[in-house]
Amino acid sequence: MHAPTQTPARRRRHACLIAAAARLIGGCAEAALAVYEPISGAPPEQDDVPVNLLPLQMLASSAPVLLDHAARQDRGRWPAQVGREEEADGATFRARRAVAEAQEALYGPQPQQPGPPVPVPLPTAAQGAAMELTAAAAGFLQALEEPATAFDLLRELIATGEFTTREILDEAVTLAVQGACLALAGAARQRDPSTAAEYCLSATGALNLIVTVAGIDAADIT
Repeated sequence: MHAPTQTPARRRRHACLIAAAARLIGGCAEAALAVYEPISGAPPEQDDVPVNLLPLQMLASSAPVLLDHAARQDRGRWPAQVGREEEADGATFRARRAVAEAQEALYGPQPQQPGPPVPVPLPTAAQGAAMELTAAAAGFLQALEEPATAFDLLRELIATGEFTTREILDEAVTLAVQGACLALAGAARQRDPSTAAEYCLSATGALNLIVTVAGIDAADIT
């Protein structure tokens, strides 16, 4: 049986990741409930209320594995599409690297900022090309509070010819995954149960971004 050649909708292409993020959103609610429910049911005069932080700690440790596994599942489900994506990514990456190399040849390395010298090597042209994509995706995520503004920014970025729509959206999903895992890890480090629960619930913002951005198609932007 031949692999399908049509381009899947992004919400199908990333269906496993979206499902994993949705599962973690529910897990955040359950972990916070394990803290707040005993407190809400305790007598008002009771100061120390035993709560269960184990669900939160388990969620924080399992989230990176669950999200990584889901992303791998999605890649396995669409091998032909993954091949096309990697080919397109290579083309735009080479274009950005060529621009960076040309700028370096013309202007040389960026001047050292005033102050004591810091032994940090300057990024290579390849590293700079990767950082440009990350910066573009981060800017898109920050603008998503106003979707129309975010889509306008995305159109401007695409117009440069150095990025594709999917490339920026996929990088934005990666950043949202990292943000969710960091938020949950931060929740697990909190000693105060209420603070830990609040941090856990705040992670749902990044998890919602995964669901939102993974489901955006190019047709939604044009």
